[in-house]
Amino acid sequence: MDRKFAVLGDIHANLDALNAVIDDARARGVTDFVSVGDVVGYNACPSECIKRIRQLGCLTVRGNHDHYCSYDDESLDDFQPLAASVIAWTRRQLSEDDVKWLHDLPYSKLHCGFMLVHSTLDMPEHWGYVFDVLAAEANFSYQATNLCFHGHTHVPMIYRRVHDIMRVEPCKFKIGFGEKYFVNVGSVGQPRDGDPRSAYVLYSAKTKEVEFVRVAYDVEAAMERNRKAGLPERLALRLSVGR
Repeated sequence: MDRKFAVLGDIHANLDALNAVIDDARARGVTDFVSVGDVVGYNACPSECIKRIRQLGCLTVRGNHDHYCSYDDESLDDFQPLAASVIAWTRRQLSEDDVKWLHDLPYSKLHCGFMLVHSTLDMPEHWGYVFDVLAAEANFSYQATNLCFHGHTHVPMIYRRVHDIMRVEPCKFKIGFGEKYFVNVGSVGQPRDGDPRSAYVLYSAKTKEVEFVRVAYDVEAAMERNRKAGLPERLALRLSVGR
């Protein structure tokens, strides 16, 4: 049987987006769900999203928001004020069990022949951003598998290495012999590429094909949840524009 994976990332407590992606993935015959982290942060339903991910049996690695929301004594000085305020708010919404689950997430994971990490494999705990081939180069030095999925930037992207490293816009592709791919799966809950639809990736273990998917969801409902929770209006507005 072909194991077909839905690779999710940067859900960021957006329950409406997460439910839409799950429904879409199941309609496409997905057998397994995995996540590159940041289940919480920015939006109004952190505990609900954790519950949903756990119900799926979704293998998840730790994102920076997951990390800081599970440590009350961690300094938020490295965050922008908006993000820091939402992390503080999120901490107050989580149960002890939620916090323990986030606290126990690994930084990276080898699973079924591919890797999962939120930022990069070289120093995952430093939460480095990969926006170009120079930043991707350090990751490839630590990538022993042909395929590694990551997130963090909220922008879908492919970094491919054969002899040199190339940055490739999102497309459907098949992994070839001797090739390595570092694939940013985009964001379920807060896209930042100008497209407000949720993003995730499909991966077939049998055919070695990777496909990027966009899913429309009820953005207005998600915006209203944020407003009712008393979160900053900017967080609601950015959902509507994918920024």
